[in-house]
Amino acid sequence: MNFVINGNEVELEFDSRTSLLDLLREQRHLFGAKKGCDQGACGACTVLANGTRINSCLALAVQYQGCEITTIEGLGTPDQLHPLQAAFVEHDGFQCGYCTPGQICSAVGMLRELKCGVPSYVSEDVAADAFALTHAELRERMSGNLCRCGAYNGIVDAIRDTFSTAESGTSKREAA
Repeated sequence: MNFVINGNEVELEFDSRTSLLDLLREQRHLFGAKKGCDQGACGACTVLANGTRINSCLALAVQYQGCEITTIEGLGTPDQLHPLQAAFVEHDGFQCGYCTPGQICSAVGMLRELKCGVPSYVSEDVAADAFALTHAELRERMSGNLCRCGAYNGIVDAIRDTFSTAESGTSKREAA
């Protein structure tokens, strides 16, 4: 089966019952996405599939053949952090770091949803073309990602700092 994982085309053989998370961790040795609950409830396994955030523990790898899969390893490098990764460091948006890759991938996917006009439970006008990153929108959209350490204030601050001008299409960090 063919995939594009973090920008690299790969051809892999695997059992059709293999989850995308297990494929990434066991065959590609990409350990950023974590196996937290293995039930899609914690978000530690969040990755991007063609830019859309998914819980990779619930996704069969075979469903994503031909897709572009982006993990935390594909968002930045130790020398060139993604703006959100840098903001997590700056705002202490992690403690143990276990949930951090899923939080960051989820936030990147959340920004795409905002720009594409995907409403959330708290969206006032579900027919709007796009949504502002209000405090309520941010918290609702990130509610599928749990942090057992309770670093939520730092996580929210990092996301708001990075994507505060999401509705205009550029972040403060990207504009600098």
